[in-house]
Amino acid sequence: MADQAETLRELMKSKNHNGETRTRIITVASGKGGVGKTNISTNLAIAYAKLGKRVILMDADLGLANVNVVLGIIPKYNLYHLIRKQKSMKEIIMDTAYGIQIVAGASGFAKIANLSEDERRAFVGELSEMSNAEIIIIDTSAGVSNNVLSFVAAADEAIIVTTPEPTAITDAYGIIKIIATEIDSLGLGLKLIVNRVRSVTEGKKVAERVINIAGQFLNVKVDYLGYVYEDPAVHEAVLKQRPFLVLDPKGKASVCVEHIVSRLEKVEYREGGGVGRFLKRLFSRTSVE
Repeated sequence: MADQAETLRELMKSKNHNGETRTRIITVASGKGGVGKTNISTNLAIAYAKLGKRVILMDADLGLANVNVVLGIIPKYNLYHLIRKQKSMKEIIMDTAYGIQIVAGASGFAKIANLSEDERRAFVGELSEMSNAEIIIIDTSAGVSNNVLSFVAAADEAIIVTTPEPTAITDAYGIIKIIATEIDSLGLGLKLIVNRVRSVTEGKKVAERVINIAGQFLNVKVDYLGYVYEDPAVHEAVLKQRPFLVLDPKGKASVCVEHIVSRLEKVEYREGGGVGRFLKRLFSRTSVE
């Protein structure tokens, strides 16, 4: 697997030798379900597209895929067809009306660690087809499965989404703790978004609580990326299966997401990243599980 990753990294260098901006990988995770992670991922992708970025949103939930539901899209093919070598990446990537491309998640697939060597090889080769994107946002499943940790470890930045609810805060700290103990989090851009806040103060207090505890007990640096207001437009958007950034572009939640993307764009990119690095870290972890 290391040889495959090395070959792919060289391939990525050849694709980017003309000075083209390398692909930036952002993984979005949460300690528990129901905190709005998929909504955040989807609207972050659209906000990036509005800046003129080439964006691919990958639904990496291999159990209960929801990105296509939020977008109101019925995908013909998904990651299951890719992993089983029934379709290529080019065949499963879908254009959307929102300026982004999506890779639909595969339902009912246990974990990447269970892939055979042939399936791994095919998966590596096919994921390299996404290297033409400037931004790849990976929406993981909720919780702390091996899949989630693998995608977090492989990314340039990992965004943890929580809400002000005590259970969500506890679970956000829980996933940060597991990230700190299970993977090499040094150099990983670990960031926090507080969703569904009623005020700026509420978002700041929740963030400070998580960040201070993580720093004190885990010695892990977590950056406060921002908050997203509680907004009726978000609920309406879910019901209408349209992104809230499109349904109500001037709404409170939409403005918050755009501010978050603006902050992300000011973050210095890490050295030696892109799809090649992502794949190397993803499969170097799953190969030993």
